[in-house]
Amino acid sequence: MAMNRDEIFKDVQEVLVDALGVDDDEVTTESTLTGDLGAESIDFLDIVFRLEKAFGIKIPREELFPAESLMNNSEFISKGKFTEKGLAELRDKIPHTDLSTFENNPDVNKLGDLFTVGAIVNYVETKLNSAA
Repeated sequence: MAMNRDEIFKDVQEVLVDALGVDDDEVTTESTLTGDLGAESIDFLDIVFRLEKAFGIKIPREELFPAESLMNNSEFISKGKFTEKGLAELRDKIPHTDLSTFENNPDVNKLGDLFTVGAIVNYVETKLNSAA
């Protein structure tokens, strides 16, 4: 069953409203999960579970939110910023996310800002298209 982008967004929005207890109008494609919607690290597991159930897809660990493996690698982070090698790894791990602004100031504390509703929609759309 093919879904268009608007349908995917609506379902992602519903997942996030349920998982995070936010209102529909707070969930826009530009909303960041942590900054705008108040998600904490434990919420990411719940969100992944709910997305898998809502869309009938399997999301491997750290494929949608690859923070842990990146943060614990000294080749990827130096002095609180992602190195060139770290940025390359990020581009590889999260092709569904726009890194253009982040690359100008790759501060590790800003990593959470990359996890937007739009990035989740892109990810789910890619997963659904590859399964079709």
